[in-house]
Amino acid sequence: MMGANVILDASAKMATGLTTTVTDTKNNSADLVTETDKAVEDLISRTLLKQFPDFSFMGEETYKPGTPLGPEPTFICDPIDGTTNFVHGYPYVSISLGFAINREPVVGVVFNPFTGVMYAGVKGRGAFKMTNERDDTGGWGCKRNEDMPTRAPKPLTGLNGTVVIVEWGSDRSGSNWKSKIATWDNLGRSKEEGGAMVHSGRSLGSAALNLCAVAEGNVDAYWEGGCWAWDVCAGWVILKEAGGMIVDGNPGTWDIPVTHRKYLAVRGASSGQKECIEEFWSHVVGDMVYEH
Repeated sequence: MMGANVILDASAKMATGLTTTVTDTKNNSADLVTETDKAVEDLISRTLLKQFPDFSFMGEETYKPGTPLGPEPTFICDPIDGTTNFVHGYPYVSISLGFAINREPVVGVVFNPFTGVMYAGVKGRGAFKMTNERDDTGGWGCKRNEDMPTRAPKPLTGLNGTVVIVEWGSDRSGSNWKSKIATWDNLGRSKEEGGAMVHSGRSLGSAALNLCAVAEGNVDAYWEGGCWAWDVCAGWVILKEAGGMIVDGNPGTWDIPVTHRKYLAVRGASSGQKECIEEFWSHVVGDMVYEH
């Protein structure tokens, strides 16, 4: 898979010799950009488009607002998913590279250059976890390869037995922020007070790795509003190939496009997936609204 090789090369650039200094912000002080974001995306786009000049490329750092995802074969890339973690030295960081045809994600690769763990999925061919380590030349070699999910898919018997990821995101005002905070409160509150009383909540900082954690079966669900296609395209394929489901973050819609920006991901399970989704939807407060 050529995309995996490109990501490994880009990860070496990220992890060695480029700065974590913030060079820009987008929407606000929580939406960070570093020199490395731009350099890694440039390396990936140049390498792929040289090999596939008739394909399109959608990347976080070069995206022009309002540009739609077209039906042509398109690489969809987040050069550093988890930039805030990267800046603060917290190693929950990934390079995320997806590939879509007719606007449908069909290939995904997510790699954490600090742990050496890579997740990959191909529509109809399964999902895989590869643990890599550096060799004497500084390159990467695969130490272990496992099918996903790596844990046997147990039943989902209710939200009160789950661990759920909900991210803060960079949108910190208005109705979307209020929806996130109120929903987080509903999920954690005791059942006696009308809540779901999930086992616990997490906010880890990388949408791509969050989807992979759900795909692997280590986390039960991930609810998000505000992500873009480059945040979720690769993880979308990995999750679905591992038996997971991804639906609307707002209640009621089961089939959504990768550009939807409001997502609820649930792990693979021997039973109870749809019931878990419907229970989750019952605790969502308000409708999140994000422009595509």
